[in-house]
Amino acid sequence: MKLKPKITIADHFAVIQDPRIDRSKRHKLIDIMTIAVCAVICGADGWVAIETYGCAKYEWLKTFLELANGIPSHDTFARVFAQINHQQFQSCFLHWMKSIQKITSGEVVAIDGKTLRGSYDKSSEQSAIKMVSAWATTNKLVLGQVKVNEKSNEITAIPELLKVLELSGCLVTIDAIGCQKEIVKLITQKNADYVITLKKNQGNLYDQVEKLFHLSTSTGFQGIQCSTYRTEEVGHGRHEIRNYLMLSDVQERLDPDSIWSKLNSVGMVESVRTADGKTTVETRYFISSLTDEAEEFANCVRSHWGIENSLHWVLDVALREDECRIRKDNAPENFALLRQIAVNVLGKEKRVKLGIKNKQFLAAMDNNYLARVLALA
Repeated sequence: MKLKPKITIADHFAVIQDPRIDRSKRHKLIDIMTIAVCAVICGADGWVAIETYGCAKYEWLKTFLELANGIPSHDTFARVFAQINHQQFQSCFLHWMKSIQKITSGEVVAIDGKTLRGSYDKSSEQSAIKMVSAWATTNKLVLGQVKVNEKSNEITAIPELLKVLELSGCLVTIDAIGCQKEIVKLITQKNADYVITLKKNQGNLYDQVEKLFHLSTSTGFQGIQCSTYRTEEVGHGRHEIRNYLMLSDVQERLDPDSIWSKLNSVGMVESVRTADGKTTVETRYFISSLTDEAEEFANCVRSHWGIENSLHWVLDVALREDECRIRKDNAPENFALLRQIAVNVLGKEKRVKLGIKNKQFLAAMDNNYLARVLALA
């Protein structure tokens, strides 16, 4: 039996405003978007590939799309996605993701930036675009993304992303660039906790935290609440020990004026790594709203790197994001969102025990499998 996908794509993207003038429309916007979503799920990495997919799957697509004038050309796909309002597309994406997965309380949400290396354009002096994404580390879902302004950095993009996310009960992790008072305040206003790497250029706070750890360890932690946790890993020619130390109830000591919202604890991670006969030691400090044990702190620190291993690596290796040369107007960030839709829906499909790349291959060959992937959404 041939399966047709539930047309949730139309349900969620129907509100996007069509940027084209009426007399130039030969194809419905929702048809263009649906073909693009299906094609990228199946491994298409550019406009020509999307058109090729559409032509090859025309008979199947025709069972649930109008396609009054056939499959749009690759130039049509390029023009339309260059003009689609990215904020509207992002809003529809967020609505879709909320409908397919409820983020559980205690979910670690890692926020990190990634450069779309192929999006630079020498001729127009356009530098490579950078996107900031939020990744639910347990549910393995992209929750949202925003583009970093060309004349700014992640510090301005992170608050914009936080504002559109549902974070109540979650725990947000960010690397050192997110160590900003306003970012911390925004997280706690969202009824979420945080673990953020402490920047060395945070001046007095970094020095105070470092001194507090030195004092606490030298006095045997007298008069201060502490918790420890240790992990040891051996493999791939290296041996690594991580010692986690968490000092709680520190706001009065470090921030009596409550400049940093809910600064309840500070953490230290000492990593001792031995590889090729050489041993290196690295120490990092963190600020946090947590009040629990060091094991939870350790889990947050380890979980944060899931965005690199489970999202950025997949985008580069399976979906070839760094090789993509799409760079005109809104097209780079809109195509990046298509890739993140593919990561989410393919990751949610659990019946087939394959990696993302092979799931894409299977979806391209088997319309029933693709329909099942879309039905999950």
